[in-house]
Amino acid sequence: MTTSPSTRASRWPVWLCWLAMVLDGFDLVVLGTVIPTLIKTGELGFDAVGATLAATISLVGVGLGALFIAPLSDRFGHRKLLVACVLWFSIFTIAVIWAPNVAVFSTFRLLAGLGLGACLPVALAYMNDYAPAGSAGKSTTRTMTGYHAGAVATAFLALMVIPDWRTMFVVGGIAGLALVPLLWFKLPETLPAERDAKRQEQGSVRDLAKKPYPLVALAIAAASFMGLLLVYGLNTWLPQLMASAGYPVSAGISLLLVLNLGAVAGLIIAGILADKHGTKRIVLLWFGLSAACLALLSVKVDNAILLNALVFITGVFVFSSQVLVYAWVSQLFPARLRATALGFAAGVGRVGAIAGPAVTGGLVAAGIAYPWGFYAFAAAGALAVVALVTVPQVISARNPVQEHAG
Repeated sequence: MTTSPSTRASRWPVWLCWLAMVLDGFDLVVLGTVIPTLIKTGELGFDAVGATLAATISLVGVGLGALFIAPLSDRFGHRKLLVACVLWFSIFTIAVIWAPNVAVFSTFRLLAGLGLGACLPVALAYMNDYAPAGSAGKSTTRTMTGYHAGAVATAFLALMVIPDWRTMFVVGGIAGLALVPLLWFKLPETLPAERDAKRQEQGSVRDLAKKPYPLVALAIAAASFMGLLLVYGLNTWLPQLMASAGYPVSAGISLLLVLNLGAVAGLIIAGILADKHGTKRIVLLWFGLSAACLALLSVKVDNAILLNALVFITGVFVFSSQVLVYAWVSQLFPARLRATALGFAAGVGRVGAIAGPAVTGGLVAAGIAYPWGFYAFAAAGALAVVALVTVPQVISARNPVQEHAG
């Protein structure tokens, strides 16, 4: 493994990629925190249908960014693409506060999503370029703690400022703009050895259709679909689901915070266990336990301590399940295909991210979101297990650790 010129310099990619994930975490939950207020007040013409449109169109942008913009990092470089995407996302996040109606609000969310969608696969591929051999699980999950740290911070902010929903988007946009100069001046390009390897043999999405990759790519995409359905479905609609169950809106936002605190703990635990016992074994266990916890949430709990504990444990398993999928992709595919495979998994998975809020929003509109929303989430977790059982521990005779070590 090639190392950077100095230990101090090597810390910058870690922290800057982590901060980029914080922005992704903001985007993950921000709609979930403002939707109950927008529906309750009817501001901008919002109702359950309008909220579902906004959540869905936002994720369309994120999915398009992951599928079509992230692969450009192999051509233009990680640093330049991250800077451009964070800048783009920040501008259109702030623009949301001037939206006069649901349609314009949704359009700005779509445009912001285009920029943000590329950040996750590019940042994870970049971190795996720098990670020591055999540490893909910890490198991926620790970087992704930023994702849920951002979600937790956003939920905290919402508790302080809601019903002033516009402040949420101002803070998110300004945070992104503040990150841009740090990315530009402090984030180095890919390490020389990795850069040279990519010039010699640059991968493309077409390579995923060649043996031995197609069936593996499809199974990973199916699991990513289910994983992101859970992540975005829960973070977008959990406060409203709890409101439908009879809990106050403030309790729903608090549970959203607890859910993402559990996610941070789960990421740390999952990464350690995956590197020790194998990613396949842990990701199957994690998705299975996610399904069980989500099924339990369909039962009304009057004890606040028990409810918070159950939501916390659900967060431990649900969100790190999806991140373990990314970690496994980094191990299964060679370095030349890593960003492409991650972009494919994230991009196809974003269809699940669209389906989760859309399906749950339909259940909300029909008045049956509680408990049927949790039944649907539990089924998604179980289907992810079925998909991943078919994936081999390694692809063909290729040693993923050797590929990763480069």
